[in-house]
Amino acid sequence: MDFKELIKKNQNNVKGIIKLITKEANEDLEQEVYIKAWKNSDKYIEQGNFKSWINTIAKNVSKDYLKSAYKKNLNNSTSDEAVLNTIKDKKETPELKLIKNERQTQIINAINSLKPKFKEVIMLCEIQGYSYEDCARRLKCPLGTVKSRIYNAKKELAEKLEHLIKERIN
Repeated sequence: MDFKELIKKNQNNVKGIIKLITKEANEDLEQEVYIKAWKNSDKYIEQGNFKSWINTIAKNVSKDYLKSAYKKNLNNSTSDEAVLNTIKDKKETPELKLIKNERQTQIINAINSLKPKFKEVIMLCEIQGYSYEDCARRLKCPLGTVKSRIYNAKKELAEKLEHLIKERIN
């Protein structure tokens, strides 16, 4: 197998795959594809199609590149908003504590004023963190019933707590 000739024949294909997946022409990735093909040439069976084999390598190298680039961007993102969100105000003023406690009391009162079947699903799913499926098993009722009750309970809570929602927006 003349490796140089095979690479020349498939060069445009490899470039096209890399550009299609990564949205950029990347000679480093192209080189990586050829290196991997060369290192693994003993694994290539000449009965198969060399073009599809090298195309698969190009796809995998491109996907690996995107995964690593995505992780790097996640780790390096230091937008002002992200930094501000990580800094917590350690001082909670008495006024803020009072407002927070008052809101919590209003929310608890609104939940307690729900019909028992609505209160039950809100407590299980939203407060205790049960999945809808677990809630349905626990209450021995159909999943659709749980979803319906959650929907209606949230709708009722939104109406009762509309003033709090508007305060948060303003």
